[in-house]
Amino acid sequence: EVRVRFAPSPTGNLHVGGARSALFNWLYAKNMGGKFILRVEDTDTARSTRESEEAMLRDLRWLGLDWDEGPDIGGPHGPYRQSERASIYKELADKLVDEGVAYPCFCTDEELEKMREEAEAKKLPPKYNGKWKTASAEEVQAAFDAGLTPCYRFRVPENQIIAIKDAVRGKVQWNTDTLGDFVLLRSNGLPVYNFCVAVDDAMMKITHVLRAEEHLPNTLRQMLVYKALGFPIPQFGHMSLILAPDRSKLSKRHGATSVGDFQKQGFLANAMVNYLSLLGWNDGSEKEVYTIPELQEAFAIDRINKSPAVFDKVKLSWMNGQHLQGLPEAELNVLLGEALVEQGGFKRADGPFVEGLISTVLDKVELVTDAVEEIRPLLGYPLEECLESKPAQAFVEDNLGELVKAVLEAHESGELARVAQEKDWKGWTKGLGKELGRKGKRLFMPLRILITGRMQGPDVGEQLSLLSIGEGEVVEEGLFMTLDERMATLKTVATDKGII
Repeated sequence: EVRVRFAPSPTGNLHVGGARSALFNWLYAKNMGGKFILRVEDTDTARSTRESEEAMLRDLRWLGLDWDEGPDIGGPHGPYRQSERASIYKELADKLVDEGVAYPCFCTDEELEKMREEAEAKKLPPKYNGKWKTASAEEVQAAFDAGLTPCYRFRVPENQIIAIKDAVRGKVQWNTDTLGDFVLLRSNGLPVYNFCVAVDDAMMKITHVLRAEEHLPNTLRQMLVYKALGFPIPQFGHMSLILAPDRSKLSKRHGATSVGDFQKQGFLANAMVNYLSLLGWNDGSEKEVYTIPELQEAFAIDRINKSPAVFDKVKLSWMNGQHLQGLPEAELNVLLGEALVEQGGFKRADGPFVEGLISTVLDKVELVTDAVEEIRPLLGYPLEECLESKPAQAFVEDNLGELVKAVLEAHESGELARVAQEKDWKGWTKGLGKELGRKGKRLFMPLRILITGRMQGPDVGEQLSLLSIGEGEVVEEGLFMTLDERMATLKTVATDKGII
């Protein structure tokens, strides 16, 4: 059975790099009918917090990455927090000491610093060469009797080649001479990362370790632990880093980098999953927009590539728009309608007015919040500002007054209300054009200005029809101008400016 894991340290938010690692493991488990395990690596007691752990779990749930075993739901190989597994690490460290593979080290920080400085002066890698590596049983016992507390070091064998066949990078090998005797347990009893990771992966029966390439150097230490304890070696796969558009490592200075940030900005979970899946993987086709079931079916480790992936927020926004517009109409209207109530000053999230406005702007919407930004301006009537703008001057000077009179007359006679109700804008403008001897831009642009107060925007006929049903739908004072209010404003402005 395939068993994979995601093992975050709860020291901050879930970064997109971590989310991508979790996703690739989750997709592989789903594809292979295996298990996805969540383990919390919280041995950094100074930085780890339960609040951060809860936030990470919340972000994973939002993405839809459900786990089969974990700290909140348990499982047959728990506990699933490293802080709760201290006795397991101590027992195995003692076993290695008994077998001569590890030893207690009582060196002080000052002694270790001196070793580091001497190695640096000789331009050598810092390697432990203190006396405790070769200390006699009597010397060790004397140190214990003196009340000293040791850390425990792994005795690294000399001049051995350790190799793995990485699922992403192919054969990778190291010589053990590049490594000094590394610490397994600190003097305070807490395990060091490389020891507990190897122990946990083995005891949780993890078959595949898929993680970021920054963990590749750790693999040598972990392999030595596996071998010393007689544990089976998992299949490793090290994924490339995610870079910013300037090809530096993605960081907060490039804007949002945590999953929670993107959720707050109005991104959809499915779009986020789709986009993250393509950062370092593809199925060999040109396809870019996937459903979650499609990703589960297509995902394969041998399609993960070695090249660094670039995180492009513009592409993510585009993909979000594709997913948004692919939602069933009812679901889409609820999602965008709720945003209009929360941020857009609307009275309710449904109804013909809200749904009509959504349909007029949908092709410009990539994020949920875009709907609010696109719709709010349509509610106002900045006529005076528009008439004073440079681009409008040609239309003002082209006998705009005759069109103002025609629009005001149509409103006063009830004709404009009929046009709005029957959605007959095209028919009415055609007749008006014939009557006034106008066509094309000379007809349509001035009418757009007079009805909407703008020179661009969605179809004027659609906007007019919505104006006729919008009264009482917007609660924010001064935001929405009804057709009656617009026509009153038009009459006043046109008179003041001498247009009529």
